[in-house]
Amino acid sequence: MTAEDKKHPIMLGLALVAIIAAIIWLNNGPVKLSTPAASPIGSNVTATSVAAPSPTCNGKAPELAGIADYINVDSITVREHLCKDVILVDFWTYTCINCQRTLPYLTTWDQKYRDKGLVIIGVHAPEFEFEKKRDNVLEAVKTWGIEYPVVLDNDHATWQAYANRFWPHKYLIGIDGNIVYDHVGEGGYEETEARIQQELMRRAEVLGMHGNITRPIVMPEEAVPVDYYRIGTPEIYFGYGFYRGNVGNINQGVPDQKMTFSSPERLEPNQAYLQGDWIIHADHAELAGEQGKVLLAYKAKVVNIVASGPADILTLVDGSEPDAAHGYSVDAHGRGRVDDETLYELVSSPDYGQHIIEIRARKGFRLYTFTFG
Repeated sequence: MTAEDKKHPIMLGLALVAIIAAIIWLNNGPVKLSTPAASPIGSNVTATSVAAPSPTCNGKAPELAGIADYINVDSITVREHLCKDVILVDFWTYTCINCQRTLPYLTTWDQKYRDKGLVIIGVHAPEFEFEKKRDNVLEAVKTWGIEYPVVLDNDHATWQAYANRFWPHKYLIGIDGNIVYDHVGEGGYEETEARIQQELMRRAEVLGMHGNITRPIVMPEEAVPVDYYRIGTPEIYFGYGFYRGNVGNINQGVPDQKMTFSSPERLEPNQAYLQGDWIIHADHAELAGEQGKVLLAYKAKVVNIVASGPADILTLVDGSEPDAAHGYSVDAHGRGRVDDETLYELVSSPDYGQHIIEIRARKGFRLYTFTFG
């Protein structure tokens, strides 16, 4: 309010009425999940509004539920931050490659906006049984440099409270305590960050704060660019509880019993095949013989597996050692070791293309999924 405005009590009264009316509408009106106009890359916006009354906290954002444990914090709730902060709830699980590729953005947003009123809560909702182990999640948190609170939603109670169905899935809760935006999957990073900035600006206005709220919107150095349209092979699950019809010979097996599998001479594209003695469990295939193989004709640039051991493996691409196309989990000869229950990168080619991957493994090898980049 300028000095000139202060000379006119009628104008001041009208301004206060307008502010109160706007707050009432924002708290009680419909919340649209539309995308706002993003701030230009590299722009900065400054909050300079005067103090306004704090809103009545009648937000409908779901609370965390059934949390098994906490990482980076002793305890946390959504309620304690409602109408005080902007909250970003991120559903993820540590072996999900799609989730992993979002983490550099989340850790960057935490660093950029934590002191501006952004609270990120990572809700770790496991896909596989081993992902319920706190030590496994803690190791992933350390690996990815996550400093914001992470809660273990082992029984998917919070997942259900948010009616969620996807990994990853972000929900943004504004200063009025309602979900104002959400984003499923990867991508949309500029759009999401622009919306975070918008909600932080609104928070500053409502709470009568001043100062520079936004930061330049840039891609984090650790982020991995992916051309999703050039990945031609979907995720492949090996457990009968997750089966999607893309393991070509899994229907030959009897659940939870050792069976001998063989692969055809000609591999169907995007169909994985087992060779040797395997046991098909609810969420993975376990190699029961002394050695066995997995073959897949795929279209992608990067090939990952979620697996556990202990077991030695050998990875071949198109019948040869991967050389420069090897992933970080194997050497140029394709040799690697699977121990922990986590994601392993076997192939990282210079470009997208169609290839055949062959994994030769020893007894003790457990295979959960193939994922691609």
